[in-house]
Amino acid sequence: MLQTLKELCALPGISGFEEQVRNHIAAAVRPYADEMRVDAIGNLIVLKKGAKPAPNKLMICAHMDEVGFMISDITEDGYLKFETVGGIDRKVCIGKQVFVGEKKLPGVIGIKAIHLTTLDERKKVAKFKDFYIDIGAKDKADAESVTFIGDYAVFDSKVLEFGENMLKAKAVDDRIGCAVMVELLKCDLPMDCIFVFTAQEETGCRGAFGATFSVKPSCAIVLEGTTAADSPAQPDHKKVCSPGKGPVVPFMDGGSIYSPRLYELVTNTADKEEIPWQTKRFVAGGTDASSIQRSRTGVEVIGIAAAVRYLHAPSSVVSISDYENMFKLATTVIAELAKEV
Repeated sequence: MLQTLKELCALPGISGFEEQVRNHIAAAVRPYADEMRVDAIGNLIVLKKGAKPAPNKLMICAHMDEVGFMISDITEDGYLKFETVGGIDRKVCIGKQVFVGEKKLPGVIGIKAIHLTTLDERKKVAKFKDFYIDIGAKDKADAESVTFIGDYAVFDSKVLEFGENMLKAKAVDDRIGCAVMVELLKCDLPMDCIFVFTAQEETGCRGAFGATFSVKPSCAIVLEGTTAADSPAQPDHKKVCSPGKGPVVPFMDGGSIYSPRLYELVTNTADKEEIPWQTKRFVAGGTDASSIQRSRTGVEVIGIAAAVRYLHAPSSVVSISDYENMFKLATTVIAELAKEV
């Protein structure tokens, strides 16, 4: 099960360029799927039949894409200028290694060296317009021979187990949700479920919006990675949630007020099955739930997430036990929803 998460985190797949992730997932779940298709925006939609027929009852959702960069210009000296794809704090980018394009061309994000900056400049974080990716090209023609404007770049970050049952990797948001869905698809399910691996969540939850019109579910579970702001610098009331304390079941975030009925069902199920869980103590962020909830005539939504440190950074950190408990909780919640069919 852990290997599934490791493999998915290692793959490149910024918003709009999810193909490698999608192909990997499709190959992994094809033996267990009853139907599978890819829609126009790039969502992978998989039907898994269960013990009870339940057409369009339950959609289970996680997004395939990660934050990254898109090449916007190539300078005469062969440096790559870029735009960010998704929300990235520029402070985490300086000096970081990246891979550019399908060829995984190695590069480094650079800015003007500290020795060349003024005292005033040293007090500020450089803006993205001053950043560039250095791929070692000797000039523009050399760079254009291996990449192009509109190409993408992702953080180059190794997947590593460390410390007390922790995992470090890029793109934990939201390959952890995708990994849980892959494992669920391998199971015998108590009801029909439609699994949607969505595209372009990081740029406005675009994939989920179209998929919900296509699938027409009555309720949805969104599996996610969420901000764990449990650093020592944060006051207690802003620490949101913490890795290792169980899956996060949010009652609200910046995009959605989750279904009170489903919130009660999920938390009661967790208590009954003795699965540790927590909720978010600070309202922030948003997920595909915002698009799903507002689609058509409205959809009941609930989230089950893992608390992730350093979200949208080259190296995010998550508890392996939280990943395992996400899977357990999702499994038992599906069983409870099957009783309604």
